[in-house]
Amino acid sequence: MWTVEQCKNVQAAGLDAMLGLAKQAFDGFEKVVALNLQTTKTSLALTREGVSKILSAQSPQELTELQMEWLQPLTDHALTYRHQLADILAATRAEFAKVAEAQYAASRGQLQDFFEGAVNNAPSGSTSPLGAWQEAIKATTMLFESMQSTTKQAVEVAEGSFNTAVEAASRGARRREAQTTHGAAK
Repeated sequence: MWTVEQCKNVQAAGLDAMLGLAKQAFDGFEKVVALNLQTTKTSLALTREGVSKILSAQSPQELTELQMEWLQPLTDHALTYRHQLADILAATRAEFAKVAEAQYAASRGQLQDFFEGAVNNAPSGSTSPLGAWQEAIKATTMLFESMQSTTKQAVEVAEGSFNTAVEAASRGARRREAQTTHGAAK
């Protein structure tokens, strides 16, 4: 059975893991806030510059050209923001996953050790129910690992689809800008 020292070690490891996750969450939050502040500053500067140019338009054709010229940097800026945000979130998620996987492995090992100790120290005739518990825990572990793998794959597919959609939207905006610019030149 477990000693007081083993219980203290388990609790200390749990506390360390929780504090590590809290630090990762705050670091990620801090990066997102910094990114949002920088993005807001840049967006305001781009907007001020674009509106100033648009207000100087002398004809409807020039107005259209200036609007398209102004929208492209905003679109590019939005895409850059989206990529930077995705990078921050992916890094934070990866750190969380590392800690969670380490905690899961440690807990699984401790639970297996506990049951092995219980089976070895159990009075005769009581090993069958403990063995059934061990098998149930093994089955649950396999299910969890399968679900974790499936979830990881689903997240990767969703991120890939989102990136593809963003890139398609960006290409469409550039194509419309080129068509408008080409049509205005005629």
